[in-house]
Amino acid sequence: MLTVAALYHFTRFPDPAALRGPLLQCCETAGVRGSLLLAREGINGTIAGTRAGIDAVLDHVRALPGCAALEWKESPAPAMPFGRMKVRLKKEIVTMGQPEVDPLAGTGHYVDPRDWNALISAPDVVVIDTRNDYEVAIGTFAGAVDPQTRAFRDFPAWWEANRDRFHNKRIAMFCTGGIRCEKSTNYLLGQGVDEVYHLKGGILKYLEEVPEEDSLWQGQCFVFDQRVSVGHGLQPGALQMCHACRRPLSAEDRAQPSYEEGVSCPHCIDEYSPARREAFRERQRQIALAASRGERHLGQ
Repeated sequence: MLTVAALYHFTRFPDPAALRGPLLQCCETAGVRGSLLLAREGINGTIAGTRAGIDAVLDHVRALPGCAALEWKESPAPAMPFGRMKVRLKKEIVTMGQPEVDPLAGTGHYVDPRDWNALISAPDVVVIDTRNDYEVAIGTFAGAVDPQTRAFRDFPAWWEANRDRFHNKRIAMFCTGGIRCEKSTNYLLGQGVDEVYHLKGGILKYLEEVPEEDSLWQGQCFVFDQRVSVGHGLQPGALQMCHACRRPLSAEDRAQPSYEEGVSCPHCIDEYSPARREAFRERQRQIALAASRGERHLGQ
């Protein structure tokens, strides 16, 4: 069994490019795969490997400037959920497109998972899911508002169009691991919202700590790796991923005529050109050839 570690930390990196090479080398030496993002505002990503490998990388990250207090979430994986290791430089570690938003200047009130049910059950609280529409489609908290955004950068426009709906309400927000709420709660504070809360550690921490019989979570939680989703106890779910559009697929989705493995699904059948589809088919052929040789294609 391998360990998957999801992490993020907001801090000031004056020169993130200087951190990239040593971090990548540490991951490769430790046999760890996944994706890490570096920006001037901090670090974000998910990695997987052996216990010793994950510990080595976490030790390296905690030694980076301002990262001694790093927190992360762990879950098990029966097989490696990533094809390779990537460390990328970005303008933001989670893209909101609002330069004035700064989680280091303040965020909403953190709410521990075991206190979350009481908060979101209060009549004066509105619960907002800050994730993308395809994530919300497979699971969310009972009664949560779905902004139906395609990407996190769409959230500010949605809020501006809908803010009057939430007048005189306390706002409780959540996302997968907590990083999007760091920015969205800071954004709402800047918009004059008085009481803003968010789920500490995100859905992943809630599913880890809150027993299923006490849970207000419904469905699965989408994760950005080959496991596709996890449920209570962070056990891998039964969904698969469309490798064309990266959306989660149920057994019913895969039974549709529009589904072609690695090429199209009911969600993206109208989204790509014929030339792009043919490129997907070629990638899928290469994946099948690699599998026949007992290898893993990097495109997986």
